[in-house]
Amino acid sequence: MTARLLPARPDRLELGEGIRWTGDRLVLVDILTGRLLTAPEDPAAPLRTLAQLPFPLGAVAPVADLPGTWLTAADTGICLLTPDGGTRWLARPEAEAPSRMRMNDGTADPTGRFWAGSMAYDTTAGAGSLYRVDRDGTVTRVLEGVTIPNGPAFTADGRTMYLADSARGVIRRHPVDPGTGRLGDPEPFVTVTDGSPDGMAVDAEGAVWVAVWGTGTVRRHLPDGTLDRTVRLPASQPAGVCLEGDALHVTTASVGLEAPGPYDGALFTVRVGVPGVPAAPFRPDASLAARWRAV
Repeated sequence: MTARLLPARPDRLELGEGIRWTGDRLVLVDILTGRLLTAPEDPAAPLRTLAQLPFPLGAVAPVADLPGTWLTAADTGICLLTPDGGTRWLARPEAEAPSRMRMNDGTADPTGRFWAGSMAYDTTAGAGSLYRVDRDGTVTRVLEGVTIPNGPAFTADGRTMYLADSARGVIRRHPVDPGTGRLGDPEPFVTVTDGSPDGMAVDAEGAVWVAVWGTGTVRRHLPDGTLDRTVRLPASQPAGVCLEGDALHVTTASVGLEAPGPYDGALFTVRVGVPGVPAAPFRPDASLAARWRAV
């Protein structure tokens, strides 16, 4: 399938990523401006700001049973974002790193843990890491030596994680123990030679949708890695994807372009015929949930 489409909304983002369908609303971030945004149901309506942070915001996950509360990958670590816009840090593991760092993409897995990557502002090779936030709020570095981590994205059973290292053009598939969150040895899934793999989403058939930065395309790869479909956009830097039913939403970026085109930084939507599932929430255990309710 090849499609070309135009955006309906007027917004143009600097670095639109982290798009998620939560089951009742579509949210996304403009990373470098620190904005958490939501898309009104009217497809032509402007995006609405849910929160404005004074530092970069890489990705969010809703917190189960705490409406309006988000677990975020932000600035140099992981923080809780409360309905009033307040923040509470769980950990800032990149605050003292040798390179100037920020958090990038992240998501919750089907068991309720949160995973997020970090990267250097100057994209120092191997400076990034992947972190796991367990349900008790513990933040653990689980992978090192990544340059620009994007994703992760999980299969419905939570037993497989896809993680892109965008700078190296590779997506790896990691086995995951749902009980412990422990990662097994990865294997190559897809190598991209004409751009950089960025945000990803897994659909109901187990195929992986990948935003390919620099190419103006989103690609669907079957579970064996075979390229199945390509969606073409009039914007060169697709950065994030998610599925709301069979509607594929794609964020793009204008950052770094000397002469952005009229659709760079826009949000696109196209029907693709294969549904996805809502983004999983972070599920704090009873003790952590009680502490957060008291915030």
